[in-house]
Parts: sequence; C-alpha cells; structure tokens
Amino acid sequence: MKIVVVGHGQVLGFELMTPSQVFGMANVALAETGDEPRYDVRICAADQTVSTTSEWGAVDVRTPFDLDEAAAADVVIVPGKQDFLNPPADELVEVVRAAHDEGARIGSICVGAFTVAATGLLNGRRATTHWQWADALARRHPDVDVDPGAMFVEDGRMLTSAGVAAGIDLCLHLIRQDAGPDLADRTARRLVLPSWRQGGQAPYAEPTRPEDDSLRSIMEWMEQNAREELTLRSIAQHASTSVRSLNRHFRARLGTTPLQLLLQIRLDLARRLLESTRLPIDEVAEQSGFTSHASFRYHFVRSVGVPPNAYRANYRAHLDPART
Repeated sequence: MKIVVVGHGQVLGFELMTPSQVFGMANVALAETGDEPRYDVRICAADQTVSTTSEWGAVDVRTPFDLDEAAAADVVIVPGKQDFLNPPADELVEVVRAAHDEGARIGSICVGAFTVAATGLLNGRRATTHWQWADALARRHPDVDVDPGAMFVEDGRMLTSAGVAAGIDLCLHLIRQDAGPDLADRTARRLVLPSWRQGGQAPYAEPTRPEDDSLRSIMEWMEQNAREELTLRSIAQHASTSVRSLNRHFRARLGTTPLQLLLQIRLDLARRLLESTRLPIDEVAEQSGFTSHASFRYHFVRSVGVPPNAYRANYRAHLDPART
C-alpha cells in the first residue's frame, strides 16, 4: 500500500510524521515475524520542501518526492497547517482531487479537514475535525455533515479525524482494514497505545464560551448553580427575560438551548469529579445536579460514549498513587 502524506503550508510537524510512525511501526511488527513490509509511506511537497509551524518548533523538511507522487497513491493523508482557515493553494486542491479521481482514499488529520473540504470531496458526506473547530468547518462548508463528537469518520473513500492523537487512531483503523486486527494490535502495542479507543471527543471538549457578555454572565450563573434544580423558567427569570426570548437568543448565539447547555455543564462537572475524586458514582451524580444515578448514567453514556466507571478507570492511577 502506497501512502502519501502531503506537506503543505506551515504544516503541523507531529501530524506530518504521524502516518510514517504508525505504518512504519506496522512494517517493524511484520519484520519481527518474518513477513515482508506492507506499507510504503512517502512525504511529498511542492518543490520537495515543507516547513513546520514555528509555534511548535520550526524545521525545514527536505523530501525526495514532489506533489506528483500523490497521483499513484492508494491513500493520501492531509495533515493540518497553521493557517488552516485560509484557502489552500490551488495546486494542492488539484492534487488531492486528482488522486481521488484515480481511486485513492483521502484522509485528514485534525484541521487538515479544512483543506480536504476545500476540494469539495466532502460535500454530502459525514466528516469530523478537532472539536474546537467543528463549528467553523460546518459554517464554512455547509454541504459537509460535520460530526463534532467522532474520533474519526469514514464515509466512502473519505476519512477524517479529530485532534492529533485521533490521527493515530485513523492510521490504526486503516491497518485494521488492510491487514486485520492482529497487525493493528501489534502495532499499537509497540507504540504503547490502545488499539481502539472507546467513545469520542466529548471527554475532551470544553463547554461553549459565548462572546456575548449577557449570555456569558447567564452561563457563569448556570455553572455556579448547576447543582440546584434549575428550570427553563428560573434561568429566564435570572436573565430578566421571557422563556421564549431566552431560547431564541441561545439558539441564535450558541446553536443550542439553555437546558441543553445546562446538561453539558453538569456533564463537564461530573467528568471533573470522576477524574479528581473517589466519590461514589451516586454522589458524583448528586453533586453534578442529576436527579438520579440512572439519569446520570444515561446522559453520560450518550454524551461521552462510555459509562462513568469506565471513564474513571482512565484516572485510577492518579487517584490511587499506590497503583503507579
């Protein structure tokens, strides 16, 4: 399998090298059992040079491959770049489209989804990107069905992933499809990573912070009183407005309702309690403002993707130093 990683603009260095690390480690795992390597990973760039973004350590990378390399690729992966909100170079757009026309699968890591979306290849398809920029992707490309919660999304021959670590998840997914779960598991173990991560981006996302001062003050009050039995009417009374106007402002400015935001605030509070305390689950539910353990578990699983106990297990060593 020929995998081409496209270096472009001021690229994010970790994302540029992620496919080489994962697929290269798969080749190492194959060699250990006497098997031939399956993956040929090539970084290509215009003029055979790519620079990484200065904020995370600027280096110039020389590669023997130019953008023409993508034409014969089985998979083309587009990492994120520093100015991802600006339109990508026309040459890059044409290269990605041409590779897709030749039958290549197209993948993106993190905000590389903005570059791929600019090609039009994601129109009418489901896609994801980093949770912080999912709304921006949806606004700029309304024909793309943006899923802000997924770690990675596969829709036909188009694959997109969330933050940088989700790029590793995406590469392991491609190995799993190509060579089976055994090689994906062996590769992940050599990378000291889980072969498959449960859940999505929800455990990592922060509550939406409105720019509007009036809504920000309401949200801060809701955070301070999330443990109380708040209702839509009590929130509207605090905001000195009607329920109808409150709902309209929240939908217009935040794309959600006051009660949906309150649920998000309570789940965020519950996550922090699960991460940092040994409180019983029932008490976590109570201190987060949920009326029952059943209600808490239902909403937690629906939002985060795993039960509260499974989520806490990720932080067990932190809570119990004797286990470290």
